Amino acid sequence: MGKGKKDIIRLERESVIAVIKPRLIMTLTNLIEQSSDRTEFLKLCKRVEYTIRAWYLLQFEDLMQLYSLFDPVHGAQRLEQQKLDDEEIDELEQNFLMYLFQVMEKSNFKIANNEEIEVAASGQYLLRLPIVVDESKLDNRLLKKYFEGHPTEDIPDFADKYVIFRRGIGLDKTTGWFFMEKVDIIIARFWKYLLQITKLDMFFKKPTPKKRDSESDTDEDDFFVERIRLENMELSVQTLLLKNTIQEPTFDRIIVVYRQATTDEDGSERGIHIKHFKNIPMADLEIVLPEKKNPGLTPMDWLSFIGSAVVGLVAVITSIETTKVDLWVMFAILSTVIGYCAKTYFSFQQNLAQYQNLITQSMYEKQLDSGRGTLLHLCDDVIQQEVKEVIVSFYMLMEQGKATLPDLDKWCEDLIKEQFNDDINFDVDDAVKKLEKLGIVTRDTLGRYSAVGLKRANEIIGTTTEEVVLKAKQDAANAPASSAAAAVAAAGY
Repeated sequence: MGKGKKDIIRLERESVIAVIKPRLIMTLTNLIEQSSDRTEFLKLCKRVEYTIRAWYLLQFEDLMQLYSLFDPVHGAQRLEQQKLDDEEIDELEQNFLMYLFQVMEKSNFKIANNEEIEVAASGQYLLRLPIVVDESKLDNRLLKKYFEGHPTEDIPDFADKYVIFRRGIGLDKTTGWFFMEKVDIIIARFWKYLLQITKLDMFFKKPTPKKRDSESDTDEDDFFVERIRLENMELSVQTLLLKNTIQEPTFDRIIVVYRQATTDEDGSERGIHIKHFKNIPMADLEIVLPEKKNPGLTPMDWLSFIGSAVVGLVAVITSIETTKVDLWVMFAILSTVIGYCAKTYFSFQQNLAQYQNLITQSMYEKQLDSGRGTLLHLCDDVIQQEVKEVIVSFYMLMEQGKATLPDLDKWCEDLIKEQFNDDINFDVDDAVKKLEKLGIVTRDTLGRYSAVGLKRANEIIGTTTEEVVLKAKQDAANAPASSAAAAVAAAGY
């Protein structure tokens, strides 16, 4: 079957290092030639992780304690026990949001902006029903106040009610018959043709999302992904019974933050909802939206209903006005109209069933966690990302010698691309800041950075509390064995 025009979208490269930390460390360790250096490097990796974990310990504790007051399940009871007034609660919830947004940024999550939402909504994948948020069920004061106090560039229009954080780009493919979807597209194309020849299409035109197609808007950190959609394929009656594969880029991780509107007249709603999803197709982003309205017929469905009724009515009236009424002709016309309306209805029912299936799937398969579980995951994720950035940047300085920030940035990106086949936008500024904070890099007068020796780096960081605890456990475990051996020797065995 022939293919129609390609739908290519431009996306920004992510800063997140997707490879798991143990694999990253072992891969880099195996690249080191001297066995003594490999031992020192493994020791350094452990000390870096222990130190970075200690840096964030207090901040994470504050985050979790604050969330306990705004947990949708038990938060209201804890707030009541604290005996706080409204102003104090307002300040605490704004502090919680500040900590939360900081953790999101450190985990390389970004707020989905208007352009990304428009690009995602411009296509259809598995979800083929218009989904609308019931904004009357969402609070619009909490997030609005936060963004007023913390101005953020390019936030979406709905940011006063809910915020969508996204991280990572993947790809989802689905193969199937898509029979009803193909029929809908063929019929939609026919109606579009009729509207064009009758000059009525100007009343149904939709604004197209802004795309950065010009060279002036091209960014070196961007990459391209193809959407393979039924709408762009060449469809005909002959191709209805052929299987097709459709493809859609996905958001690897999605976190949605919102608060429900107050329904109790005696008190205001204080619970903050945090939902964590994985592998969400961009075109099906609506399935993660909070407080969705029940879907109804699309404008094209209503147009099909009305158009069919008008055409059928005109045909019947014309037949009746003729001198000789042909009952078979009238029956054929009415059967066609009724059949088409039935087809539109059953197509809607199929789409509704597909929507309910996607919602169920998002709840049981694509939703990773919510509330406290999501925060715990984020806290660990921050540490893992920070550690991986430090290890990669230190390794490159150790192997390559002195480097400026742009050179180090390119070296780190090339290393990850070569060793792990992952094309990322390495956050070299943040990595070097942590190296300087650890004290294991130096900077010369020309702005070039260099790493201290491995042994010296371990001495600078020093023995960590975790190492002391682990050594104490090992000594305690070896003590009974030593005592038993001494007893046997004393007995003369």
